[in-house]
Amino acid sequence: MRCARLIWFLLVGAVTGIAPQGAQAQATFTRPIRILVPVAPGGTTDLTARLVANVIGASLGQPVVIENKPGATGRLAAEALKHAPADGSTFLLAPIVVTVLAPLVFRDLHYDPAKDFAPVAQVARYPFALAVRPDHPARTVRELVALAKASPSHATFGTPGAGGVPHLLGVMVARESGVELVHVSYRSLTQVESELMGGQIAAAISAIAEFLELHRAGRLRIIATSGMVRSPLLPEVPTFVEQGFPRVTAVGWNAIYSPAGTPKPLIDRFSVAIVSALRTPEIRDKLTNLGLEPTGTTPEELAAIIAADTARWSPIVSAAGFAADGRKP
Repeated sequence: MRCARLIWFLLVGAVTGIAPQGAQAQATFTRPIRILVPVAPGGTTDLTARLVANVIGASLGQPVVIENKPGATGRLAAEALKHAPADGSTFLLAPIVVTVLAPLVFRDLHYDPAKDFAPVAQVARYPFALAVRPDHPARTVRELVALAKASPSHATFGTPGAGGVPHLLGVMVARESGVELVHVSYRSLTQVESELMGGQIAAAISAIAEFLELHRAGRLRIIATSGMVRSPLLPEVPTFVEQGFPRVTAVGWNAIYSPAGTPKPLIDRFSVAIVSALRTPEIRDKLTNLGLEPTGTTPEELAAIIAADTARWSPIVSAAGFAADGRKP
């Protein structure tokens, strides 16, 4: 199944360009548009969807509404997209876990991104962050690892869902340092932050944007970020690479999809509307302040990104021996 999925995305990625302007002009959205979001209102993914929706509605000639479908690490929203009509009325804005990681860690996934979805556009990229309580004695990753080796109470880390990039980053740190870390999965980021600040878990990993304001307010402390270079929003915080973990790197992203079978002119017009919105200074500035790097791609470029990241994460998941539904990969 993985080989077939990779082949499909690579074949799609080999096609370049977008529909001619004439075809786009004939692509008319005849119904109000909804964008499914696999998280609760208020998070970075939700805010990204709302920022984009506020701009593209006018250019598409239809109102664009956000429908939140949190739960199951994005799988509920993904299944809703699978069963939605392929008429340009429904899209999904989702993080990398939905189309890249979920197929690798769930053996009984009820959707197949290669068969059920059509890539539309990548929206933004972002690094991840490792955070501890403000009063935690560890100031670096190595200090945190040393404490985890000495005491099980310091060996826990929480993330908003099993099988996502934050979870796998923790697995990578454990493998690189030779320490056994215990992953605690939560249904929401709010729970992660509450448990971290309450001392129920020693550390937490999530997108840098999710921890940024709490870090600035002194309610938690970010001690590492996952990019190859430091985040411009946190120039004082070193990366995992700088702290002696050269293979602990990861970049997440959000992207938009439509149900498979959606007419290509509609997909192309929606993609162009997204890219145009992301080029406006107002949207770029707002996303950047959220800790995101606005991108914007063609459907074909997004398909190639999915294929490349699937190839990158597949051996990592296999080496970790992790399967979210309890089966071996």
